[in-house]
Amino acid sequence: MATFAYTVKDAAGTMRKGTSEGENEAVVVRRLQEQGMTIVNIKPGKAAKAKSGGGGFGSVKLVDLSIFCRQFSTMVDAGVSLVRCLTVLSEQSTSPKLRRIITEIEQEVQSGQTLSKAMARYPGVFNSLFIGLVKAGEVGGALEESLQRLSGFLEKDLQLRRKVKGAMTYPTIVLVVAVTIVIGLVTFIVPQFMTLFTDLGMKQTDMPSMTRSLMQFSNFLTTKWWICLLVVISFVVGIKMFGNTKVGRRVLDRVKLKAPVFGPLNHKVCLARFSRTLATLLSSGVPILSAMETVAGTVANEILGDAILNARTRIREGDRIGEPLQKSKLFPPMVVQMISIGEESGSLDNMLMKVADFYEDEVDAALESLTSAIEPIMIVVLGSAVGFIVIAMFSPLLAVISNLSSGGGTN
Repeated sequence: MATFAYTVKDAAGTMRKGTSEGENEAVVVRRLQEQGMTIVNIKPGKAAKAKSGGGGFGSVKLVDLSIFCRQFSTMVDAGVSLVRCLTVLSEQSTSPKLRRIITEIEQEVQSGQTLSKAMARYPGVFNSLFIGLVKAGEVGGALEESLQRLSGFLEKDLQLRRKVKGAMTYPTIVLVVAVTIVIGLVTFIVPQFMTLFTDLGMKQTDMPSMTRSLMQFSNFLTTKWWICLLVVISFVVGIKMFGNTKVGRRVLDRVKLKAPVFGPLNHKVCLARFSRTLATLLSSGVPILSAMETVAGTVANEILGDAILNARTRIREGDRIGEPLQKSKLFPPMVVQMISIGEESGSLDNMLMKVADFYEDEVDAALESLTSAIEPIMIVVLGSAVGFIVIAMFSPLLAVISNLSSGGGTN
């Protein structure tokens, strides 16, 4: 959870300064506005700047955190003391950073600090979901259950990420190989043909248009390749810098939801994460308003996050969860109906788990169909590119051979 320094004006017009923690800037702004404050200025505080990136888990891998939670819950359930659990976990951890952090947390706990507050000192490793569940377990006297739910959530999230990454690995490899082959043909083979055409006394003006275009492209790549490299680097850096701005994040997040083919897939991944995160928090006894605030920062999409925060505001005013989500038009009718039924039946967490399972299955089906469709498409594109190069290079040779044959026949 990041820290933000703010300057606000209260209802009486008095200027106030302070700091507040939140998953992101939008969460803090919404919380201050709910208190009747007018935002004058807000910026990341020192804790937010010190936070390491990577989806709220820093350089500690998600799989290491999942194993940590599973082992922690098992030992706590077996009656092992908290300090002893942390000592054993520190010795067994394969991540040097996590091992160091666990050791420091153990020292904090020994000095009388609660586990959740000790973990909160490392927002780059333990995000608000992690802290919220641990705190709920401490308050309710069921820390092992909270850790079990957390490890189950992390395992499901890790499984989902692996599926998406695994599905994209093969097409990425094929794309890299295809681009490498085409660049190799254009930069090494085409110049050989250009030399042959010059030796035969052929002029570019006498060649087919596709041959001239290919020769110009080859000449550009071989003589001005640095321009292509500069353009690629500038594009990547520009997108990254644009994504670091508030407007840029919103634009890119909207593109992620609306992009052809990949947009619906990303939307389903976000819906699955929303449902499972909220279900995990509610089942651990976290209040609905706190749970919604936490979920808004963990869906990894500011457009959906804003819709969740709007729903949180409406819930705070006495509305049901389903109505504001439906008005946002970002949550399908099935999700809204399942949430409404869960509210009425008092089993919202179970309904959300079913929604999460449904969308994770949808992601599996979408990934399978996507990879099945991408493979033939990329083969066709590669074949077309190679075919274009072959035709462009051999057309002039065929013309020369035809002229020689006609001349030989006349003589």
